[in-house]
Amino acid sequence: MHPNLSFEQAPPVSVPYRFFLTAPLFGVAAGLLLVWLGESAVASRWSGGALALTHLLAVGFMLQAMTGAVMQFVPVAAGGNVWRPGLVANLIHPALAIGAGMLVAAFLVHESVLFRLAGAILLTTVGFLVVVVGAALLRTPARGATILSMRIAVFGLAVTALLGATLAEGLAGDASWPLVELANVHAGWGLGGWALMLLAGVSYYVVPMFQLTPAYPAVLSRWLAPILLVTLLLWSVQLGGQSPAWQQWVWRAGLAVGAGFAGVTLWLQQRRRRRVSDPTLLFFRGAMVCMIGLLLSAVVMTLVPSVAEHPRLPYWLGVLALPGVFVSAINGMLYKIVPFLNWLHLQRLMGIGMLPPNMKEMIAERAMVAQMRVHFAAVIFLLAGAIMPEIARVAGLVFAISCAMLGRNLIQAARFFRNFRDRIRAAAPNPAP
Repeated sequence: MHPNLSFEQAPPVSVPYRFFLTAPLFGVAAGLLLVWLGESAVASRWSGGALALTHLLAVGFMLQAMTGAVMQFVPVAAGGNVWRPGLVANLIHPALAIGAGMLVAAFLVHESVLFRLAGAILLTTVGFLVVVVGAALLRTPARGATILSMRIAVFGLAVTALLGATLAEGLAGDASWPLVELANVHAGWGLGGWALMLLAGVSYYVVPMFQLTPAYPAVLSRWLAPILLVTLLLWSVQLGGQSPAWQQWVWRAGLAVGAGFAGVTLWLQQRRRRRVSDPTLLFFRGAMVCMIGLLLSAVVMTLVPSVAEHPRLPYWLGVLALPGVFVSAINGMLYKIVPFLNWLHLQRLMGIGMLPPNMKEMIAERAMVAQMRVHFAAVIFLLAGAIMPEIARVAGLVFAISCAMLGRNLIQAARFFRNFRDRIRAAAPNPAP
């Protein structure tokens, strides 16, 4: 176990679990929406259906899961004292769900009121999260690459939310804002400044701990976050109304940074102390392969200009980034984090001298392997939809099934915790009158 974990600062288990158990529901909704929309969701990046699908994954699935992870990780691993985590979770969790639902509905029916309500709710909620978590990260005495990456990630989330609310207002009204440029920068900060930055920062800590690999090289962990931040600032220049020719290389540079992180992660996994491959490791490995696939796609676009002009290319890149990289990595993380939280909180309930159940008992490995296979089948089907749009509905159905299986497995772990906790409390001696 990592020597610097602050178990005494862990929030109640209900704090992260409510986010973890909600995330798969948005994944199921995304899959079913693709079943309903079919080929129309694949045709254009700018269609209402495509944008609704994107935000079901980014604001629904990813933001829910990543918020739960942050609420747990900051106090336990980063040593940051999050202010009243139970109250914060009670406020943030339903607001994120309602805001995401309104935003998706706004894209589907293009209703101005829904855009404005969704923008206001999400900006307020994310702003509150940024203040609470950011304050904890600024006050912590801990230092290192993980803390730096997480601080920049929280800043990236704030920028993403601000740009998203601006876009929502622009879509709701007649503002003559550069919506395409705003959308490009918004996506860059959301995927690079928030999601990738947080994934890298957490990975520096949990990959060596859970996957028994050597530590990440100091040069990578020290410089990845600053280089990625500079790349995002250069990418944001287009908000000034002009997009210099060199900016086409900025997003490729960002992909190269991500691919470099992915390549090092795969290399570390090959050097792990225990050679057994479990679903967590394979999920993470699949995510890293998809991240390298994004860079290879950019190389092909550069060498073959006709590919860059293909109308379904944004769909291909979106599938690699969202279901391929981030949903895969989140799946893998959840299958480690949730059993670990069960073990941690049951140990605290049982007291000194008593052993909690083994983490492998929390979720059946056979169930995790089955869900992993369905998930990667869904990613393959989704990618194939860029070439054969007629299979989009099949891809959506397989993805919905995968997310439903993930939800079922997480519920199984939560029930395990509840049942074992109730047995501990029932066996405890009654207090003296």
